[in-house]
Amino acid sequence: MVDSERIQNPWMSSEHTSIQMNLNANATKRFSYPSKSSLNNDKLGVAERAFSAAGAAVLSAVIVNPLDVAKTRLQAQAAGVAYSHPLSNLNSRMSCFGPNMMFADLRCSPSCTRAGFHGTVSLCPPDCFRYKGTLDVMYKIIQQEGFTRLWRGTNAGLALAVPTVGIYLPCYDIFRNWFEEYTTENAPTATPYVPLVAGSLARSLACATCYPIELARTRMQAFKETQIGKKPPGVYQTLAGVVNVKGTNRPPNSLQGYRVLWTGMGAQLARDVPFSAICWSTLEPTRRKLISLVGGDDASILSILGANFSAGFVAGTLAAGATCPLDVAKTRRQIERDHVRALKMTTRQTLVEIWRDGGLKGLFTGLGPRVGRAGPSVGIVVSFYEVVKFALNHRHTTS
Repeated sequence: MVDSERIQNPWMSSEHTSIQMNLNANATKRFSYPSKSSLNNDKLGVAERAFSAAGAAVLSAVIVNPLDVAKTRLQAQAAGVAYSHPLSNLNSRMSCFGPNMMFADLRCSPSCTRAGFHGTVSLCPPDCFRYKGTLDVMYKIIQQEGFTRLWRGTNAGLALAVPTVGIYLPCYDIFRNWFEEYTTENAPTATPYVPLVAGSLARSLACATCYPIELARTRMQAFKETQIGKKPPGVYQTLAGVVNVKGTNRPPNSLQGYRVLWTGMGAQLARDVPFSAICWSTLEPTRRKLISLVGGDDASILSILGANFSAGFVAGTLAAGATCPLDVAKTRRQIERDHVRALKMTTRQTLVEIWRDGGLKGLFTGLGPRVGRAGPSVGIVVSFYEVVKFALNHRHTTS
């Protein structure tokens, strides 16, 4: 009947076409967030997903690096790393030449008023070089080493973040899509566990691939530069120092020497796998709930940004708090300078040692900066990644 009416009334065809064109134009102008059912059908390739993730990783690494430095310094101090003025070791070596050769300024900073004189040496009390908390770490680093040292290890963080997150988030998307498709058809009751499994597998793959850079970043952040006026070693020099360390505690062959570059990877996986499992199993339902509250499939790009950041912040905070003891163990294993001991130690032995030395407080050393770093970091990474994915998907749709 409709066809006959169009034949009898030709104006209906042109009007119908005009209305349809207007509706299509309005549809392309309106952003819509992909629903759960359409996640498997987006048109992004691995390269575009990696690009989205890398951009998120760069932004996050720069913003939260000071908290990462504070966390690492607190954990390294609890493990026995002594922080002091760079000249203190030089002064002790010069003491054999007599008091006339000991003239030095060992104040923590030129503005410190707590320094006293020991002979001809201006000396600060030990408390000036001991960290008491997150803000105290930041204050003393700025005062003693300079403001830019809060971003110590950022180059390693960027070198690590781009490939790691560039592997992690795209692989998570791919694994999640595969597992959701499989469980929907074959095991519907297992679908809620898909984010947990996909996140764990993706994080394990990313961690094993880029671990030596993570080792370099931890050591760069944990240790002070002892030579005044000399540029601190970068990623390559730090890793070369790990492999080429001299002394009796060096591994007996070159193969074990390079194996040291993966020292503590078990602790890293023991931390990152449950972190990812907790994070994604919390983030996915939270994100979908928030997006449904702000408009569902018709949510605006700002709503998507806010929903993803909020869900990422909550998930990252919970996951970081739960896995803090494993993070302490990871740091302790990565800063171990005795290669033979480092190769023999296990994560379980390290946790027992931490408990024996510091009890429950020792296991949660650096909890404040770790939680303060992980919440915003996950929120930034996930929201930036999803917004870029959203924009690229929209470009594919309209082209």
